Order: sequence, then C-alpha cells, then structure tokens
Amino acid sequence: MAESGSVAKKSFEISLYLRIRKSRLANCSQIAPAPVEILRLRNVSKPWVVKKVGYCISIREDEVARLVEKICRLSVDSKPVNLSEAMVCFSYSIISRVGFGKRYDEEGAEGSRLNGLLKESQAMFTSFSFSDYFPFMGWVDRFTGFHARLENLFKELDTFYQQLIDEHLNPNRLKPEQEDILDVLLQTWKDRDFLFDLTLDHIKAIIMDVLFAGTETTAVTVIWVMSFLMKNPGCLKKAQEEVRDLIGKKGFLNEDEVQALTYLKAVVKETFRLQPAVPLLLPRETLRKCCIGGYQVPANTLVYVNAWAIGRDPEAWRNPEEFCPERFIGSSIDYKGLNFELIPFGAGRRVCPGMNMAVAAVELALANLLYKFDWEMPTKMNKANLNFDATPGIVIHKKDALILLARKIND
Repeated sequence: MAESGSVAKKSFEISLYLRIRKSRLANCSQIAPAPVEILRLRNVSKPWVVKKVGYCISIREDEVARLVEKICRLSVDSKPVNLSEAMVCFSYSIISRVGFGKRYDEEGAEGSRLNGLLKESQAMFTSFSFSDYFPFMGWVDRFTGFHARLENLFKELDTFYQQLIDEHLNPNRLKPEQEDILDVLLQTWKDRDFLFDLTLDHIKAIIMDVLFAGTETTAVTVIWVMSFLMKNPGCLKKAQEEVRDLIGKKGFLNEDEVQALTYLKAVVKETFRLQPAVPLLLPRETLRKCCIGGYQVPANTLVYVNAWAIGRDPEAWRNPEEFCPERFIGSSIDYKGLNFELIPFGAGRRVCPGMNMAVAAVELALANLLYKFDWEMPTKMNKANLNFDATPGIVIHKKDALILLARKIND
C-alpha cells in the first residue's frame, strides 16, 4: 500500500499493470489482459475528447443551466434542496449525452433503469467475494447467492449496452449533428483500424468505464466541496465574492470565465486533497520483483496507491487535517499526475482519461451554484451538525445526503 507521494511515485515508475478482477468482468471478460492493450483500449476515445471539446462544453453548460433552473424552482417555495440527488442526475445527464448521445429523464423509465443498474453495480463491486481472495472457495459465492446476483446484473448491463449499440448501428438512425463516444468506437470497430481485434465486448467494457468512472465521481466531488464550504463559512464567502465580483449581473458563468476563478480552483484542489472521490486508485500488479518504500515486493503482488492518505501526509502538507484552500494560491502543485503529493486521478500513462472533462463539470457547476444562490443549513441545523461520515465503496459518498436551503439572489 503506497501512502506517501514518494512511494506512490516509485510505484508508478516500476513495471506494473492494471489488475483486472476477472470474476467481476463477466461478459466483458474478453478484454485482453496485456497491460499495453488495456492502456490503448482505455484511451481509444481520447482523440475524440480533444477534438470535440467545444461540443462537450455546450453539453456541460446546458446541463448546468438545467440544474440551476431546477434549484430556482425549489428556492421560490423555500423548499430544501437535496443537492446529493440533484448532482447525481446532473452527472448522469452529462455522461449519457457525451457517451452515447442520449439524455435520460430522471423520472422516466429509462432513467430509473439506468440509475438502478448503476446503484446495483456499485453495491456489487464493493461487496466481498470469496472468489476474489480465495479462488478455491468460489463455491461459497454460489451458495450465498452472490454469484447468481452478479450474473443477473451483468446480463442486465449487457442488454442495456447492446440496446445502445443496436440504436447506433441502425441504418435508419438520424445522423446526429455531433458524434458521441460510442459513434467513434463503432466506427473504429467497423474500420478494423486497431492494433488488436476490437470486438463489441470491448466496446461494452468501454461504455461501462465511461459510465462508472464519470458519473458518481463528478457528483460526489461537488457534494464534498459544498460540504466543506458549509463547514467553513469564511471560505464560502470568499468563493462567492470572487465569482460575483468577476461576473457582476451577467446571470450565468461559462467555462471560459471559470478559468479566471483562482480561489474556486483552489477550493476544488483542497477537496481533492482531503476527500478524493476514489481514495484507493486502481490496483496494479508487479510484473517482476522490485523495491517499493524500502520493501522488497515479489512479482505478481497487488500494489494499491492510497490517494486519501497521500493527501493527508504530514510530511507533505502543513496542518493536513485543516481545510485551507489558500495553501494552493501561488502553488505549482496540481492534480494532473505530475505532483505525487496530489494524485486523485492517478498519474503517468494510467491517469484517468476523463480527468479534464470531470474537473470542468465540477468547476462549472460550483461556480454557477455559488453565483446564483446563497446557501444555508436547514432550519434547526448549523455547521456543527454537518455530518462528514462517508460510506465505504470504490467511490466515497457522503453518508447522509447534503440537504440545504438555496436562496436565489437578484441578477
């Protein structure tokens, strides 16, 4: 377990590859296990992200406008806002539109189906399985019903992915104005323009990657940021003043304007440090014997990088338990994988390919929420009552939903 920046840096330098838990892959188990092929597979959509950045911006700005409008309707009647729920819907909408060109009504049948599949997947991927740790005891998973539940989940996911693929391959489908990630993947599959035999199972695996990596992490990050700001009203005031002084009475911040918000960006970095959405980065497995942190590590050993512990390392951070965005003002430390004191998205070739899109969505949403509304704790609650307990899992959610009162300011 790497729990300091220096040890994490060493673990990224040595020969490791992403460890795939085969028992959890089910229908996606045909993914080639070779490390180079996995890296190429995960990055198929990267050129699309770069080329279509303007398209992604328009989607993010549209979804933020919808989010603000939803909260405005609640604020008129002084109704509490379940920000946790609102941010999950916001994230789902962005990812589904960018990933496969669809926007799901959160109250519709398709939206409920997708939400249910994602929740069940999160529960299954974070649950204990004997097969993962004691392969010879896999029969226990069958006895407890775990295996049957997992198989049923993957059948439902496979059906969902296949429906998306069939819709995109339908010759009668109206050609969209902009390609989505699935369009790019299917065109690559048709052209056979890849270094190994790209199959529809590979494409389904990438869809899964896009859904799971992009939805909850964005929503969870915004919730933790707002929680820290409510706990630290001085920081909240400073962030709101920065946004409102910059924009004045304009009414909406676009992504270009967000780039000038130095303090808001520092707030996001400080949240990445204290509460990364994914505290344990994807496990790696050593290909050969190596030395990490003074320990001799045999080949075929799992190595975990603890981003949460690294962000609270007292040797790297002064007063590490204190929420202090000012520590990043004038600092060159960033979250993009070059500074190993702060690696919420990983580093090197294995850095999260959706990092820039995720951060852009987080910053744009926060900027407009802070600009448009004054935020208060519900009646009979104060910042001392704000619970920071988290639920266990791959993505660390706030245990209790963040419910606040939003008071719309005059434009």
